[in-house]
Amino acid sequence: MALNIRNAEAERLAAALAKLTGETKTEAVTRALRDRIARLRRERARRRLADELDEIAQHCARLPVRDARTPDDILGYDDRGLPR
Repeated sequence: MALNIRNAEAERLAAALAKLTGETKTEAVTRALRDRIARLRRERARRRLADELDEIAQHCARLPVRDARTPDDILGYDDRGLPR
């Protein structure tokens, strides 16, 4: 299947990229498209993970406090940060 782009800027960018990489214009454009698709997929996956972690944090924040001790008391450290 053919792709024909009639845009002067796209032509200049493809030529510049091909010159920098030593690839043909077709190879340079194909690789650039693959790289951008991969980057966008990674960004979306990161956002999904961040959203999931936010949901977990919100859920944990809603849980009742079942132990009134301070974190240091729970861990067993004294006021100097040393184990008791």
